[in-house]
Amino acid sequence: MAGKEAKTKPTAISPADYIAAMEDGPRKTDAATALAWMTKITGLKPKMWGPSMIGYGRYAYTYDSGHSGEAMLTGFSPRKANLVFYAMPGTRDYSAELARLGKHKTGKSCLYINKLADIDMDVLAEIVRDGVAHMRRNYQSWDE
Repeated sequence: MAGKEAKTKPTAISPADYIAAMEDGPRKTDAATALAWMTKITGLKPKMWGPSMIGYGRYAYTYDSGHSGEAMLTGFSPRKANLVFYAMPGTRDYSAELARLGKHKTGKSCLYINKLADIDMDVLAEIVRDGVAHMRRNYQSWDE
């Protein structure tokens, strides 16, 4: 696997332009809110990663297989079905925070939220800040 190029990398598209091009409606409104909110919470400049993910910062990883690369430190994607926040390192238990968050679903390190009004944004801020701190402690990272 070493030498295989990552599929998801930063692009030159502006996150604000990406959101502006979305179909008008609640998803677009939540995406614009999330963009400003994540920028404030992380203190980092957003970048598009691939065609639909908005990322903040970067970190370097190397798997046991030898495959290495870079990925966004944290971020989100305003998908049609839900907002996905990439904010929970898979090695940390967030059950206490998730119990207070509100309506959501989870993947290994992802939070799936139907709409921002369904959750407590202060709890999401705790999760995002903790996730970024964890990544910075455990991986080489860059703030861009």
